[in-house]
Amino acid sequence: MTEERVTLTKSDRLSVAWRSTFLQGSWNYERMQNLGFAYALFPAIKRLYKDKEDRSAALLRHMEFFNTHPYLAAPILGVTLALEEERANGAPIDDTAIQGVKIGMMGPLAGIGDPVFWFTVRPILGALGASLAINGNILGPILFFLLWNVIRWSFLWYTQEFGYKAGSEITKDLSGGLLKDITKGASILGMFILAVLVERWVNVKFVLDLPAKKLAKGAFIDFPNGNVTGSKLQEILGQQAGGLSLTPNSPNTLQGNLDSLIPGLMGLLLTFLCMYLLKKKVSPIVMIVGLFVVGVGLHVLHIM
Repeated sequence: MTEERVTLTKSDRLSVAWRSTFLQGSWNYERMQNLGFAYALFPAIKRLYKDKEDRSAALLRHMEFFNTHPYLAAPILGVTLALEEERANGAPIDDTAIQGVKIGMMGPLAGIGDPVFWFTVRPILGALGASLAINGNILGPILFFLLWNVIRWSFLWYTQEFGYKAGSEITKDLSGGLLKDITKGASILGMFILAVLVERWVNVKFVLDLPAKKLAKGAFIDFPNGNVTGSKLQEILGQQAGGLSLTPNSPNTLQGNLDSLIPGLMGLLLTFLCMYLLKKKVSPIVMIVGLFVVGVGLHVLHIM
């Protein structure tokens, strides 16, 4: 007699979706949203695994680092539900495969959430509510609250269901390497997103001045001694407008030299350093404190 297949019910998936609204309720600097992710999955884990040790192992594998836009976590939850369901029914899906899918998806999706929700949907709804509220209409804030939560909840539920159904299709072709290809593709896309975010958000600026550069004759304005006539003043102003320097020396800064080499170079190197330290199992808390101390020290020394 074959063992009966364990399947997640719609009620189980609704419970996961509801719990996902508290994804950042226990956000932490070391592993970020991992506790919220495990909390959201618990109803499914409870359904799929009857043995206490299996439940503990399932929760433990979802305690690894996880961070993405809180609303875009929904499709990742859906795919994870499908993978956990297949694993509970005997499919050869190990911890590495599940974690690989999560990591591969969370990077690209994180870059989508901010422009869609924070920079588009919310400002539009806010403007709509404010246009009513400014005239004393109480429907302004009520409309904003209702529309925002209807859109938010609908997105969470339907994208989680989409991920769940897509995840079920992925697990049907494990032997064909589809899961590996999807994870690899998502990781590559995540690298592109990471490059954009590094240039935008990692800002390292030096304020250290280097010895000034002596300009060649003709590259700066040669001010005459004594009084300046109106025509001479007009000539000087024309030279300045033409790009001549007011002084025979050109300011020379460390930041200017770095920017002329590769703009954003130090931010990129700092990112690589953090990645290296993470690979060496250095705690993110230690890294955050270290960056804070080094940054304050260099600022006090007038280097940054």
